[in-house]
Amino acid sequence: MATNRRVLVTGANRGLGAAIADLLRERGHDVVPGVRDPAVAAEIGGVHLDVTDAAGVAEAARAVGPIDVLVNNAGILVPSPQSPSAVPIDLVRAHLEVNALGAWRVSQAFTPGMVRRGWGRIVMVSSGTGAFGNGLQHGLSAYAVSKVALNALTVMLAAELEGTGVLVNAVNPGLVRTRMRPDAQRTAREAAADVVWAATLEDDGPTGGFFRGERRIDW
Repeated sequence: MATNRRVLVTGANRGLGAAIADLLRERGHDVVPGVRDPAVAAEIGGVHLDVTDAAGVAEAARAVGPIDVLVNNAGILVPSPQSPSAVPIDLVRAHLEVNALGAWRVSQAFTPGMVRRGWGRIVMVSSGTGAFGNGLQHGLSAYAVSKVALNALTVMLAAELEGTGVLVNAVNPGLVRTRMRPDAQRTAREAAADVVWAATLEDDGPTGGFFRGERRIDW
């Protein structure tokens, strides 16, 4: 892929998102970090982007302008008991709003431009907790359901955009040592390489897949 693509990474001010942005810059791409905190966005040269705010997403899209690659990385994981029989529905709603609907909202804002230009890459940063192939984790039910929804969006959007030049895939980066999971062994830099691979696929690359590294895995 050309090394001068314009990329928007959501949730890019820390952790995995920051590592993805750094690695893409190192490879010659023009990266716009999407950041929920406006002060932090200004500090790092990004755009204020709260994925739960429809008007704010629309304003960010106008501010950013055309992009070639969208990495939907913004996400939340509230570390509290989440068994499906007891989890507060408001907690489920909060996870869905960021992890699934947030990615959906941002994708809707930027996909039409990619289609008009005949080229684009959309990457959903997903999780093995939302994969039926792994066995859904009932102890993280709100988070798992939100990632199942994100995976479903990946499949449907990829099918819709087939033949347009826009490739859509999901990546399971595994357990990553971030504020969400300080106990994880894998570094953000290591996991970022998996996401960057999907964000920089050649034109004959896959679409509608779920990947760990460069290996297709089960939904």
